[in-house]
Amino acid sequence: MSAIAALFSSLKIYCQRRVLTIFILGFSGGLPLMLVFGVLSFWLREAGVSREQIGYFSWVIMVYAIKFIWSPLIDHFSLPGLKHWLGRRRSWLMLSQSLIILAVILMASLDPQTELQWMALCAVLLAIASATQDITIDAYRIEAAPERLQAALAAAYLAGYRLAMIFSSAGTLWIAALFSGENTGYDLQAWQSTYLVMAACMALGLLTTLLSPEPVAESQIAQTGSENSIQHKLLNWLKVAIIGPFIDFFSRHGLNAVLILTLIACYRVSDVVMGVMANVFYVDMGFTKEEVASVSKIFGVLMTLLGAAVGGLLINSFGTLRILLLGALLSACTNLLYCYLSTQGHNIPLLIAVISADNLSAGIATSAFIAYLSSLVNLAFTATQYALFSSLMLLLPKFLGGFSGGWVEVMDYQAFFVMTALMGLPAIVLCVVLIKKTPQ
Repeated sequence: MSAIAALFSSLKIYCQRRVLTIFILGFSGGLPLMLVFGVLSFWLREAGVSREQIGYFSWVIMVYAIKFIWSPLIDHFSLPGLKHWLGRRRSWLMLSQSLIILAVILMASLDPQTELQWMALCAVLLAIASATQDITIDAYRIEAAPERLQAALAAAYLAGYRLAMIFSSAGTLWIAALFSGENTGYDLQAWQSTYLVMAACMALGLLTTLLSPEPVAESQIAQTGSENSIQHKLLNWLKVAIIGPFIDFFSRHGLNAVLILTLIACYRVSDVVMGVMANVFYVDMGFTKEEVASVSKIFGVLMTLLGAAVGGLLINSFGTLRILLLGALLSACTNLLYCYLSTQGHNIPLLIAVISADNLSAGIATSAFIAYLSSLVNLAFTATQYALFSSLMLLLPKFLGGFSGGWVEVMDYQAFFVMTALMGLPAIVLCVVLIKKTPQ
């Protein structure tokens, strides 16, 4: 009984108000991501938008890769008027969440068949607002509680974020199918109504922001408003956020630094470029919204989590670099399974098998990659170096992913999936080279 009592006692931490607040804010952070990426591509393809144009739409997601650029603004500048009412963190949260709701409502008022350019502008607004919210939630989470609660806050945030991703992907497709009723073709009103539902769901995060206390951080910088202060902050930011972390990284890793940065830049190219066209591929193969929601968006996410757990166990047994190599091999090889699926037509059991293998391998690769990036970080520059690594990780894959629709237009899906598998070869080679150069 004492062990059970201790377990329940330890679980009480997740019932604290601060932890529950971060859980809801995590949900608010994860909700917009699929609306600007995965689900949007499904909507656009059903509307008859070309694969090439959908590929270019994926460039919107690159906003998340460069969010570190304006993060100092959120740290050093307060919003006029709102700060005295809400405080620095909550004022930025309220602004970003309000812009997210506005952007989603605007997208719900548009028809991509005739207003595609306006849809793209709204998607950019949504991505910027969402990335700003992510930055602010991270700062709020760190400042909202002492170090002893940070693990619980991080777990609550990730749980809320993942739950929102499932809801805004699988849930959105199910809601769109529900609004469509018996109509199996393209239904603009159903998609517009679905996005309005998602905008209403964002109100939960906005309400949480209004009802939550502003965190008090000893490290908050006083606002002087003088030109000299602004110049000093800018120069200090350039020194700390850009120059210092790079000098430290290259001094620690020497010539290997170039190999490491190249590996970071190309490690996810294979799966990201393929992933941009995944939903478009499902539509072209005749899979319904309900089928994709059930198989890809729920079962796929669960298999990713399983893969991450397996990856963690393998890393403990065989080391990070070897599992990093395994992840690169699996990510490239599973793209070939999609090549086979493209020849089989509407085949649900095969879809389940392919998505299971793909997401399991993605989970292994992701866990190894995160562990590897974490091992490269100097604790003196933890946030800055990890943010820069994360940005470098996404920039090249997302840039190339923008051309994926055009590539599919000039070649069939089989050739496209083979090409994306071959894109994984540089990462495999670099992993092998680093294993040989790294002392065991």
